[in-house]
Amino acid sequence: MDGDALHFQKQSIHYRNSREVALLQRSTERLDIDLLVLPDANLILIASVIEPLRGANRISGSELYRWRLLTPDGAPVPTTSNIAVPAQGAFKATTEDTPLFVLASYNWRHSATPALKMQLSQAARYRTVIAGIESGTWLLAEASLLDGLPATVHWEDYEDFALAYPEVRAVKDRFVIDGKRLTTSGSLPTVDLMLEVIRQRQGYSLALEVSRLFRYEQPSFHADESLSAASAGLRMHDPRVAQAVRLMEEHIEQPLILTRLARRVGISARHLQDLFQQSIGAPPHVHYLALRLNAARRKVIETTASFADIAAATGFNSASAFARSYRASFSESPSETRRRLRRRIMPSEKRGIGWNASRIISASSRTASLER
Repeated sequence: MDGDALHFQKQSIHYRNSREVALLQRSTERLDIDLLVLPDANLILIASVIEPLRGANRISGSELYRWRLLTPDGAPVPTTSNIAVPAQGAFKATTEDTPLFVLASYNWRHSATPALKMQLSQAARYRTVIAGIESGTWLLAEASLLDGLPATVHWEDYEDFALAYPEVRAVKDRFVIDGKRLTTSGSLPTVDLMLEVIRQRQGYSLALEVSRLFRYEQPSFHADESLSAASAGLRMHDPRVAQAVRLMEEHIEQPLILTRLARRVGISARHLQDLFQQSIGAPPHVHYLALRLNAARRKVIETTASFADIAAATGFNSASAFARSYRASFSESPSETRRRLRRRIMPSEKRGIGWNASRIISASSRTASLER
C-alpha cells in the first residue's frame, strides 16, 4: 500500500508501509507486542491499544495477538485514575524485534531520562516497529527516532511539539504510519490505528466486526432513526451513506447492485462511491461484502444450517462462491471455522457485538465487487 492515502473525516492519514514491517503484513500468525507504559498514562489510552486486540482474539477464536506490559523499572505505574497498572517486566534495550508501543499521557518529561532515551535509541536498532501513543510521540522525538519523518501528537500539544522538534514533520492527523514509526494523537485515534493493524493483518471483515465492540460517538436518537447492530457507531456524517448502509443491511439475502443501491439513495454510483470513501473510508462493495460475510460467519458458528443454505441466506450464488469469499476473508473455510469454534462458544457469548468505533479505514483492493 505504498503511498496510499487513507481518510478520516476529510483528513489524510500519512501512510507509507514498508515491506519489512511485519506489523502490517497479512498474516494469521500470532503477533506479540510490548507496551511500555509510563507513569500518569490514562487508563483509556492503555485500553485503546489492548481492547481491539482482545476483541480480535475473541471474535476470531484464535490468539492472534498477545501483549506484554512493561514499565521503566518493572514496578506498577500509577495512572491518572489513581489505579496502578501492574507490569510484567522492566523495559530494557535488548535485541528483541517485537513491536514496541510507548504509551504516555501526562508528565512525560519526568520519564524522559537520559537512560530511557538511550534505551529507546538502542531498541530502535532491532524493533520492527516503534509506536508513540499520544504523548509517547514526545518520547520518540526526544530520542531522535522521528527525525525527518511525519508524526502526530495530541491537538493540544501540536504547536508546542512543532516548535520543540523542527526536525520532525508535525502533522494534524489522527494517526501516522511511516515505515517503522507509528504515532497517534490520542486515545480514540489509537483505536483507529489498532483497527487498521487488524485490517492489514486479518482483513476488513474482522476489523469491521471488532469495531462493533466499541461505541465512542454519541448517536442521535430521533424517533425516526433506528440504530442497527451493524451500523451503530459508524461516522456516517452524510445521510445518504447512512441510508445506503441501511439498505445493505436490509438486503443481505439478495444484495443490491451498486447502480440500484445508488438509485435508491438518489445519487449516481460514482458519487456514492466517493461518499463512502470520504465517510467511512471504504468503497460500498467492500463494506457490503464484509456485512454479508460477517452475517454468514455468525450463522456458521451459531447454527447447524448447511453451507449452501448459509450461502443463499447471505446473497452468494453458490456454496462454492461463498466458500471462496469466506476463505479469502477469514483465511479458513466455513467447515474449519465450525469445527474450531462452534463447540467453544457458550450461549452467553452469542450476544450481538454492538457496532462501534471510529470507522473502518479503507479496504484492500483485492476484495471482490458487488455480486450481480
